Amino acid sequence: MESDFSRIHSIAVIGSRGQMGGFLALKAERAGILVHRFDQPLDEKEMARLLPGTDFVLLCIPVTVMDEVLTKVVPHMKKGSILSDVGSVKGRPLQQMVRAYDGPVVGTHPLFGSTIPVDFDPTVALVAGREEDSGALESVKDFYERLGFGAFASTEEEHDRAMAMIQSLNFSSTIAFLACARELPNIEKYVTPSFKRRLESAQKMVTQDSDLFVTISDANQYSLEAIRLFRSFLSLAASGDMDLLSERASWWWRDNHT
Repeated sequence: MESDFSRIHSIAVIGSRGQMGGFLALKAERAGILVHRFDQPLDEKEMARLLPGTDFVLLCIPVTVMDEVLTKVVPHMKKGSILSDVGSVKGRPLQQMVRAYDGPVVGTHPLFGSTIPVDFDPTVALVAGREEDSGALESVKDFYERLGFGAFASTEEEHDRAMAMIQSLNFSSTIAFLACARELPNIEKYVTPSFKRRLESAQKMVTQDSDLFVTISDANQYSLEAIRLFRSFLSLAASGDMDLLSERASWWWRDNHT
């Protein structure tokens, strides 16, 4: 198994005008890393000039254009440079990157947006494209730590199952609940402080990021499985087993998640 660790000195951010791409490019520059920025329309002459000297190529692009972008980027990469992405789903994008590039591949998922709450510790999930890419994963881990983020190794399945819950099910259950609640006439008169907090926390996801969450849900093979599991817990609620559900839900506020 490959275990050589080499520090990343230069990075090409593909999709640098997007929120995450621009955010990570700026963080890398402030950490003293040479950054090359690319965005649509991709300048292949500039890529041919700059990518052969770049250690790390980070794709900050929608999963729907992965294949199209890979065909333009990969031919200009130097041997041994690391190819990566920042997508919320790792299954299909990793397969696409491994298929397009025979060098080291590491999928990453920053578990935060471009604006990080002050009480939140930002971390990044890392998934090696191949078993022999463990050394490249350590290089990427070091890169994110230099930017001030925590980072941890995961697997494609563990990551995507978790995101099916944290992102896909959170979105689908929220819109289903709010769509259901609006069916009651005059319900807006009865908003309580706790319900208002729920509305406020859901507003951006529903009114601004809905298309993004639909795309993420569609791309995650475990999304429907998560919904089916949630439906089984709703059945417990329908049968009156509230104490059981409350006990299981309280796990999130225990000091040790066991």
